Amino acid sequence: MAKVTYKDAGVDLAVYEESMSRLPRLMRRTHCPRVLPWEHGFAGLFRMDFTGGLFARNYQQPVLVSCTDGVGTKLKIAQLVGRHDTVGIDLVAMCVNDALCCGAEPLFFLDYVAMAQDDPDLLEQIVTGISRGCLESDAALMGGETAIMPDLYRPGEYDLAGFCVGVVEQSRMLNGTAAVAGDAVIGVASSGIHSNGFSLVRKIVFEHAGLTVDDAVDFSDRSVGEVLLEPTRLYARAVRSVLAHYRVKSVVHGIAHITGGGLHENLARVLPPGVDAEIVRDSWPVPPVFPWLQRLGDVDEAEMFRVFNMGVGLALVVSDYYADSIQQQIAQLGMENWRIGRIVEGHGNARWA
Repeated sequence: MAKVTYKDAGVDLAVYEESMSRLPRLMRRTHCPRVLPWEHGFAGLFRMDFTGGLFARNYQQPVLVSCTDGVGTKLKIAQLVGRHDTVGIDLVAMCVNDALCCGAEPLFFLDYVAMAQDDPDLLEQIVTGISRGCLESDAALMGGETAIMPDLYRPGEYDLAGFCVGVVEQSRMLNGTAAVAGDAVIGVASSGIHSNGFSLVRKIVFEHAGLTVDDAVDFSDRSVGEVLLEPTRLYARAVRSVLAHYRVKSVVHGIAHITGGGLHENLARVLPPGVDAEIVRDSWPVPPVFPWLQRLGDVDEAEMFRVFNMGVGLALVVSDYYADSIQQQIAQLGMENWRIGRIVEGHGNARWA
């Protein structure tokens, strides 16, 4: 009787080694001098501060910020399309954009990839997107874990989890207490659906409407799959630019990443108990992907706003006096934005004006 091997159980260590050999270059291109080398080590090493130059921060009371998230069932779209180099961007964005909400600078990122079987090409595509997301966020990709679990996933299936660590000076931390009546609310454009609500998206598009990823949409020359795979926008450079511009004055009073729960629920998370956010319904253009989904599925408007970002991926609560200047700074970085509401006296809620 032949001896049973690990390969017989679905894990080929030779292929796994090939997969791992493709990743160091994707990690190294995200590294800055604050990353310390530890070849063949068991952890990534990152210096909190640097002796001088571009990377010096001179923290007085540094607070570490940690975030974790995944991509959800958007991965099913990637698997249907057969394209896997964008979901890694989503993974980074879902974590980094959360870290920005307290004013943090993203420092480094770790990933967890669970796969049915070793596939060096597939893994390289996934990590290419993760690496690109880290580059756009100025965060170092320090490492990760690739788990091969043939009994938990079917061939071609995989799941992703991401972990971001950032830092913020305690005196500059945004913790949901600074917003006051009279502040302005600025909405920064999303790139589309981002990475929330895809269980509903898939039910509408594939089950209810009977479309495939190769079908055309009626508002673009792209296919269904291309529209749905549009990666989540990364806001790190825009937020860092605005916060760095006002080093003395406290101008930005709150930042909300608009994910599951929509604009109202997420904006309320950064408000103190004594104020409300009044949102003006038609103050920004809703991207065509959302009315398309609403028509296909005959979805109530309230449900659309509860599940999706509806075109606003990030909301900033700022001093009204500086709102125009902040909008100009964000626009100069290529991100469309609008004044979508104001802060009034209330009870810590976000509501329509």
